[in-house]
Amino acid sequence: MTTRPHERDVASLKGRTVSVEEILDLFQVRVRDHRTVHRISQAFTDAGLTTLPDFAVCGLRSTVDVVPLAAVPAQRTPAGPEGEADEADEALPSHALPQRLLLGDMPSARRGLVSVGPGTPLSQTTFLMRTKGLSQVPVTTGMAQVHGVVTWGSVAKMYEAGKDATLDNAMEKDSLPVADARQEFFTALPVIREHGYLLVRGDDGCLAGIVTAADVTERFEGAARPFFIVGEIESLLRRCLGAALDTETIKAVQTNKKAEHRTGQVSDLMFGDYLRLLDGDQTKQSLAERADRNWEALKWPNMPRKQFIGLLKRVKDIRNRIAHFDEKPLPPEMIDELTTFAKVLRAFAS
Repeated sequence: MTTRPHERDVASLKGRTVSVEEILDLFQVRVRDHRTVHRISQAFTDAGLTTLPDFAVCGLRSTVDVVPLAAVPAQRTPAGPEGEADEADEALPSHALPQRLLLGDMPSARRGLVSVGPGTPLSQTTFLMRTKGLSQVPVTTGMAQVHGVVTWGSVAKMYEAGKDATLDNAMEKDSLPVADARQEFFTALPVIREHGYLLVRGDDGCLAGIVTAADVTERFEGAARPFFIVGEIESLLRRCLGAALDTETIKAVQTNKKAEHRTGQVSDLMFGDYLRLLDGDQTKQSLAERADRNWEALKWPNMPRKQFIGLLKRVKDIRNRIAHFDEKPLPPEMIDELTTFAKVLRAFAS
């Protein structure tokens, strides 16, 4: 059972580099499982601390840095410096994806996974792999302790070596690819490339999912196309607005910045600023009146303004979903909306 040390003993680790063994000794435990990992993590959190990398997934003799929780970067939504009530989605500048993409942001990393126990017959394990279309099956005890991983490659090696067809002989046991869900995604890519998969532990230290090379390809294939279409839309909008509007007009909508930081450059606009420049029905009367003049300056007599603004608002919503890296794939109808709006802009920007 985990013995929780005095809070001052935990706090004394702040700023130190310690081994995982030292941490376990402090809590008087020998084995990391889902219960002990959770309790130790909670004690660190209560003391305002965390470890880098996470102690739950390091080797026993590995060292970790004990740092303040506040020192670990987190995504924040900055407030407008002048107290303007900007929408939450205005926190992301143009072209921005999250600054830190974590393994846990991959849907498969938290979806759960199929595993077998140490006593499972190999024939049952391979049958499971065939029927469920799995290339890897971890062998675990209670999803906390990983004994090994059965892959089609490890099964082939077993037969090549002339070993008995047992689960133990078919497992990969050394240097298993395991990481914490809070690890940065891109630092894990070399491991996924080498092994073809990566087991992911959740916040409680138990296996929460698996990220495979196929998951990476699928996730970024689904995200890349709409992201680049939105990029083209922003480029076309800036080209049109930059050619028609002067610097002071652009500065008038840069209300998320202090006056001395307003550049008047279209390249520094946030997506919502495009709407503030063109939407005549916005609540702030002064901006609405300016928007009427801005629309006239574009000299698009054959463009139905109301429909254009409606599409622009839809694109803004879709863009924010992409920029926040929503785990759900973008529906085909949304991709169609983006494609349609890009075609409209191309015709008027040429």
